[in-house]
Amino acid sequence: AAVDIQPACLGLYCGRTVLSVNGSVETYGDCGVCPRGQRTDDNKICRECTGSPDRYDWLYLGFMAMLPLVLHWFFIEWYSGKKSSSALLQHVTALFECSIAAIVTLLVSDPVGSLHIRSCKVKKLSDWYTMLYNPSPDYITTVHCTHEAVYPLYTIVFIYYAFCLVLMMLLRPLLVKKIACGLGKSDRFKSIYAALYFFPILTVLQAVGGGLLYYAFPYIILVLSLVTLAVYMSASEVESFKDLLVRKKRLVVLFSHWLLHAYGIISISKLDKLEQDLPLLALVPAPALFYLVTAKYTEPSRILSEGGNGH
Repeated sequence: AAVDIQPACLGLYCGRTVLSVNGSVETYGDCGVCPRGQRTDDNKICRECTGSPDRYDWLYLGFMAMLPLVLHWFFIEWYSGKKSSSALLQHVTALFECSIAAIVTLLVSDPVGSLHIRSCKVKKLSDWYTMLYNPSPDYITTVHCTHEAVYPLYTIVFIYYAFCLVLMMLLRPLLVKKIACGLGKSDRFKSIYAALYFFPILTVLQAVGGGLLYYAFPYIILVLSLVTLAVYMSASEVESFKDLLVRKKRLVVLFSHWLLHAYGIISISKLDKLEQDLPLLALVPAPALFYLVTAKYTEPSRILSEGGNGH
């Protein structure tokens, strides 16, 4: 298409919208913000996002979708204690809520009614923070060109969290009221109250640190899965394979951490070269095995006793 000569369009994310197309000649509007679902090309022209999220983008969206689910499970377990047998049903309900919210979010995203979404490619970190790059040509007037250059990776997370919250408020109180008989009235809804706190926190986290999370989430997953597994095994006094087999719940927690660890490894490697990347998944059980092998040597009571004997 022929590009007519116009005054320079300043700013990293300012562009001209296409007003009309006559054959190979396009007519452009004034330099400004691109409409939703578009971003600037190399010629500062707003072009519609026609691509699809790549594998890493889907892994990022999966991570953001997992955050509320993992927090739901944590607080359900935390407040259920040993009195209530309803924890499992609440876990399943939380999984149902987040799964339905994810499906509905994809269905309402463009193209509507499809599980596929169209997106713009993420090129650099600044794409997530276009509000920081509004130009001031005369150092007085600011040209506001803030738009979603990473469409829809930024806003789709907010839509998902909104659906999660709505579904939780519709389903969970009725369920908890009927089945959580082992808990007192004050403790019965604490896992729901916790969600009313962590959803705003997750929203602010995405609003402020979405771009940073996009690049760092594989390493966050690896570190958190290692730390939480070590803390859980230490708190549960797991020191051998026999201790793991005593309770099924410990095995479930172990396999859940292994899945998270595998997710982190896949996110880092992106599985671009299967013959090189797939063998890395063999490292998933390594931290747990290392902990079990070395736990008996690091038991505090043993260290203290040996230190006392040394004196």
